[in-house]
Amino acid sequence: MSQTLPPIAAARLPALLAALPKAELHMHIEGSLEPEMIFALAARNGVALPYASVDELRRAYAFTDLQSFLDIYYAGASVLRTEQDFHDMGMAYFERAAADQVRRAEIFFDPQTHTARGVPIATVIRGLARACADAQARHGLSAALILCFLRHLSEREAFETLEDALPLREHVIGVGLDSSELGHPPEKFARVFARCRELGFRLVAHAGEEGPPDYIRRALDVLSVERIDHGVQAVHDTALMQRLAAERIPLTVCPLSNQKLRVFPELRDHNLKALLDAGLCATVNSDDPAYFGGYVNDNFQAVFAATGLTAQHAWQLAHNSFEASFAAAADKRRWRQQLDECFERHRT
Repeated sequence: MSQTLPPIAAARLPALLAALPKAELHMHIEGSLEPEMIFALAARNGVALPYASVDELRRAYAFTDLQSFLDIYYAGASVLRTEQDFHDMGMAYFERAAADQVRRAEIFFDPQTHTARGVPIATVIRGLARACADAQARHGLSAALILCFLRHLSEREAFETLEDALPLREHVIGVGLDSSELGHPPEKFARVFARCRELGFRLVAHAGEEGPPDYIRRALDVLSVERIDHGVQAVHDTALMQRLAAERIPLTVCPLSNQKLRVFPELRDHNLKALLDAGLCATVNSDDPAYFGGYVNDNFQAVFAATGLTAQHAWQLAHNSFEASFAAAADKRRWRQQLDECFERHRT
C-alpha cells in the first residue's frame, strides 16, 4: 500500500507538511468553537457564560482526562441556537481546513448535545449542510457530515435521534459513536448500528482511546464499523494489530488530543510511527482543535517534530487519509495525484 520515495531534506519537511494535500476524518465540529466565537455567539443569542473573558475561558482548557474535557465542551456548545450559528461555526472550520490544504473533511456532529437544549435537529443539520455546500463552492473542499450518538446516553435516545434525523438523511453520509468511552462498550449500541447499516449509512466509532483494545475488536465485530476513531490502544494486542493491518481498517489518530487528554502525556512517546511501521492505515486529525491546541497541520507539525517521522511517513499518512475517506473513487484519484505533485515540488 506504500511506495518508496526519494528522500526529502529534513529542513524541507515543515514546508512539505504545510502544503500536503490531505483528508481530515476525525474532527468534531463543536470542538472547533474557538473562545472568540463562543463569546460572539453568546452575545448574539443572549447566553450568559460563566467566564468573564476570552482569556479566562481559554485558561479553563486544562484537562486531566476525557471527562474533564467533555464537561467544558458541552458548556461551550450551549451558545449554538440557530441555523446560522451552525453554519458560521462550520465555515470558520472550513476556512482553516482549506488553509491547511484539506481536500476532504468528514466532520462529526453531536445532535443530542443540542436537542437536549431544545434546538431542533433540523436546525443543526441544515446549518451544517449549508456550510458544507459553501465550503465546496468557495474552496473546492469536499465535505460530508457524520452524525454521532453520545455513548453515555441510552440506546433508546440514540434510536430517537436516528429517527429524527431520517427526514434529512440526504445531508448525512454516516453515523458514529463518541463521548465517554469507559463504561460504555460498543455492544450497548449494537441494535442502533444494525439499523443504520440497513439504512445504508457508513459506520465509524470511537474505540481504543481510553478504552481497552477489546473495544476496538468489538466495534468491528459487533457494530461492523468501517473505521476506528483513535484506536491507539491497539498496540497492546498483537493479534488485533495484525488484523487491522491485514484488513486495512483505518485509524483516525489525533496526536495533540492524545497529549492533551494524557493518553500520551509526552508527545514524543506517541505510537503513530509504530502504527505506520506495522502497516496500519493510520491518519492524522485534529479531534477538537479549539480545545486541544491545533488544527490538522498543527497536529502534523507537532507529532513529526516530536517523534522523528519522515517525509515517507508524511506521504503515507496523506495517502491513507484519502484511502480511508468515504469520497468517490474519482476524487480520491485526483487528490492522490495532487499528493504526488506536491512531493515533486518539494524535492527541488
